[in-house]
Amino acid sequence: MTQVELARKGIASPLVKSVADNEGVKVDFIMKGLTDGKTVIPANARHANVSPCGIGVGLKTKVNANIGTSSGLCDLDTELRKLQTAICFGADTVMDLSTGGDISAIRRAILMNSTVPVGTVPIYQAGIEAIENRGAIVSMTADDIFAVIRQHAEDGVDFMTLHCGVTQASVTRLKKDSRVTDVVSRGGAFLIGWMLHHDRENPLYQYYDRLLELALEYDFALSLGDGLRPGCLADATDRAQVEELIILGELVERSREAGIQAMVEGPGHLPVDQIVANVQLEKSLCRGAPFYVLGPLVTDVGAGYDHITGAIGGAIAAAAGADFLCYVTPSEHLSLPNVEDVKEGVIASRIAAHAADIVKGVEGAREWDEQMSRARKALDWKTQASLSLDPDLSRQVHGKIPVDGATCSMCGKYCAMAIIEEHLGISATKC
Repeated sequence: MTQVELARKGIASPLVKSVADNEGVKVDFIMKGLTDGKTVIPANARHANVSPCGIGVGLKTKVNANIGTSSGLCDLDTELRKLQTAICFGADTVMDLSTGGDISAIRRAILMNSTVPVGTVPIYQAGIEAIENRGAIVSMTADDIFAVIRQHAEDGVDFMTLHCGVTQASVTRLKKDSRVTDVVSRGGAFLIGWMLHHDRENPLYQYYDRLLELALEYDFALSLGDGLRPGCLADATDRAQVEELIILGELVERSREAGIQAMVEGPGHLPVDQIVANVQLEKSLCRGAPFYVLGPLVTDVGAGYDHITGAIGGAIAAAAGADFLCYVTPSEHLSLPNVEDVKEGVIASRIAAHAADIVKGVEGAREWDEQMSRARKALDWKTQASLSLDPDLSRQVHGKIPVDGATCSMCGKYCAMAIIEEHLGISATKC
């Protein structure tokens, strides 16, 4: 039985108990979230070494790190270093987006070495294999797509991005409304090209019941992809995006009826004043399904610093109710991320997630900040480092300019807290 089916029968699986312990909530809370479709636990039984995480309402905001090869750069050792870096710096999940080299072998190596849930985008492999075997993406068949999905499931993939909401109706809407950047989703572009060439419906939508059967068999979570997400601020919250979201809401309902876990992916590029409305729209149309957002990026001109533009949007989105942040790295729009980019992307998104968790009242979030504040008051640099998201960097920066005494090199003997403690006798222990 799937996690949803077990929860509906009142059976608390080891996965549910583990997530409840990690989140500091009751088991019944997690089971209700699964039953209502407002929580997902992406954990394929074939991914033997996975440590489960819960994504959804009332839980810590989770962070995903994308890794994977490209057609121009492929090195498995590098991808495995990216994986370990992402996990080391606190990514809750990773996605393998490989499009170069032996895609299946890379995926299996990542799954074997990952202790966090792994996601994939099967349409990439289906499209690439169609090019290699038949000369064009449009030569792939519906059976090809579902064969790849089954292969990913059998390998142990925990959640899959599937662009089921890219339909003939939503593509018609796209063609009627001009966009600056058209379609920026690679999976969406693969499917739209196929649909327009054949003048047929998207197989992932037309045969959605077939997809549900596979998810039921392997209990992987559906991550309903936003193939029509805006790729720039000018395209944000347009009719094509909303048309797709309406369809995804209907597909969420069908997945729940089938006992399948589903979350919904979201934009993309959004101006700050549209982020809250987008989260509210998803939560309404998709009946509270977990919302997984890329960024969102709040400006189009941050090239080289898009981990910052994404973190700004991510903090606002998560505070408004988004549950899952896909990190953005400094290489976004420019190149394949390297190991250092992965680290910076994870840290930026974790800052955004934690900032939102403070607002949400997530258990332990505000307490973490208070511990850091007390350590700062006490000029306790060791504890400050240990409480930091990147302890090594904290120690390195603090020590780069040596000073006498307990203060740092910024204020030195003019440290405000040291002065107040000396003259008013207020110590950290009395705060």
